[in-house]
This record gives sequence, C-alpha cells and structure tokens, in this order.
Amino acid sequence: MRGVSIAGVGLTQVSEHWERSLAELFVEAAVKAVDDAGVEDLEAIYISNSGAPYIQRQLNLGAMMADGLGEAGVPAITIEAGAAGGAVAFQEGVKAVASGLYDRVLVGGVEKVSDATPEEIAVFLSMPEDQEYTAYTGITNFGLNALIYRYYMERFGVRQEDIAMLAVRCHEHAEGCPHAMYPFKLSLERILSSPMEADPIHVLECSGIGDGAAAVIIQPSKGVSGEVEVAGYSTTTDLTHITERPDILTFEAVRRASDKALRMAGISRGDVDVVELHDETTITGIISLEDMGFAEKGKGATLFTGEKLAEERRLHVNTFGGLKARGNPVGATGLYQIVEIVMQLKGEAGRCQVDKPEIGLAQSIGGLASTCAITILRRH
Repeated sequence: MRGVSIAGVGLTQVSEHWERSLAELFVEAAVKAVDDAGVEDLEAIYISNSGAPYIQRQLNLGAMMADGLGEAGVPAITIEAGAAGGAVAFQEGVKAVASGLYDRVLVGGVEKVSDATPEEIAVFLSMPEDQEYTAYTGITNFGLNALIYRYYMERFGVRQEDIAMLAVRCHEHAEGCPHAMYPFKLSLERILSSPMEADPIHVLECSGIGDGAAAVIIQPSKGVSGEVEVAGYSTTTDLTHITERPDILTFEAVRRASDKALRMAGISRGDVDVVELHDETTITGIISLEDMGFAEKGKGATLFTGEKLAEERRLHVNTFGGLKARGNPVGATGLYQIVEIVMQLKGEAGRCQVDKPEIGLAQSIGGLASTCAITILRRH
C-alpha cells in the first residue's frame, strides 16, 4: 500500500441555504477542492449523505453529483453511515488511492436539512437508531443522550455546569470563523438557561443542525515538505442498542477505532496536537474524549473547566467550534472535521489557527456511537 496525501480542500459555510439545492452546495465545495489541488481529471468520486432519501426523496446521488460537477462518466459511489458518513467515505477513498486503483479521488459530503420541518428533522436524526426496537418507542437521539447524561452525572459526581463548559469553549473557538453556523460566544449562564431539549440536556448544549458541503482531493503522497499525509485511520462498530452494552457510559467503537488508528499511525495520544471531536451534545463529546484516552473516565470535563489544564496538555479541541458552533450538516460533518484538520496543519486556519500543529485527529460517530471513524493526519 502506498502513502496517501490530501492535495486540496473546499467547503461552504454551514447555514440555512434556503435558496440552494443539494447539488449546488456539493459543486461549490468540490470546485473549491479541485481548484485548491490544481488537478483537472478526477478518476473517482465518493459522496457522503444521510438525509436526501428522506428529506429530498432523492436517491442515486453518485450520478447526480458527478453530473452536476461536469464529471459524468466518472465512477461515483454514495456512502451512508449517519454522521460518521463523511469520515467513512474519506477512508474508502484513501483505500482506493493507497491500493493503486486510482490516483486522483474526490471525496465530498453534502446535507440540506432546511427543506424539512422541525418534526421531520427530529425523525431524520433518529434514523441511525434501530427503528424496530428503539426509535418506535418515540425516543429521539437527544433523548438517548439525555439518559447517558443523567447517569454520567450520578456515577461520577460531575456537575452539569462542568459538562456544559464544552459548549462554551466551542463557541469561543468559533468566534469569527467564516464557515461556522454560530460564530459567536455564548456564556455558561445563557446555555444552561436555554429551554430543555431532553431533560437534562438544554437546547444550547446540542449541535447546530444545518446545510453544508465539504470536499477533499486525495492523491498518492509525494513526500514533500508541508504535505498533509493520512497517517492512520479506522472505522469500527458497537452494539446498536445501548441497553445491551456492558456499560452505557463507554463508547467501545470509539475506544477500538482510536486504538487501531493510533497504532497504524505509529504515534501515542500525547503526540496529537489537534482533535476535531464529535460533540453532537456536550455529553457525547465528553465521553468520546475519555474513550479516546485523552482524559480519565469521569474527568473529561476538566479539559474545559480550567485553562491551565488544557494548556498543559497542549491538546486543542474543536478549534473551529465543533458540531456545536461550526454546525452539524450530518452527512457532511466528518468531511468538515477532516478539512479543518488540514487547514490547521497547513497553517491556513486564520484566527482559529493554533501554534504549529503537526498531528491532528478527527473523530466521527454515527448513531449513539454504534459507528465510529477515526482519521489521523500528519504534516510531512
């Protein structure tokens, strides 16, 4: 298998793009990535999307997006894995280049939820859960998050004020970010006084669901200085029903995927400078950090309650605001995370830039962590 690098990236602002179609969003991000890479002839396209079959009644996105991009005739494959779909599609594109099958691959994610009513969006967000045994009860994805949130506070004696600090930090990082959906600060008091989404989760502890598209161009590594290489990756799964898991406060898929990706990259957790975290809710982000090994069990919130601790660890989390403030265009979210890691490693993150990062990790989950994809990128 040969080394793989990212030659170009592109994205749209996460927002409510009422006037734009699914294809228009995808094409904007894809053209930006193609221009950034300076390539002309694509050999394959991988597309991540979750909501189009339900929201737009649209199937066959592979051909549709290839046509929109003026690349009809190129192999185009659609991949769906809930909010992990963007990262899973990226990893499939990486495998295709690493194996020698293709030399220039475009991987893009796109989602447009503003075509749906709030009730339809709630149904859509619950679709990654088992419809026969879980979703039929009427529980939402935020309701499932609420169950583990309350149990987490009881078992570890952690205050909600500490867990919610993840949302405060995300909004601090998103301030002024051009592609963020909510690029402004929010106080802890404002977050914890917002209406309940699913007790004890407040609305402003949940990710901002929005429209958007992100894309990358993948090619064989050239071994030149400054190149962003794919160092390690892994996708794993867990039991779909949280009631069947040995411990509902442990995301086994996250543990397994991060262990495998770190081994593949040949690095330790202490080598990671930047993490783009799947914070669909504050509690999802906190447990994910713990199960990736960046914090002890029950101590994840301490990374956000003290500036000194975060500084000592030199671990930068959700530098563009994460799902909470940059926004969560579900099927495209994993690609946004990867594009943001690339921007950090190349020193192109603008006001969100951290000091000389060399290794970044993106964590994406589908459902309540029944799928997890970890991607590790490294600056050559």
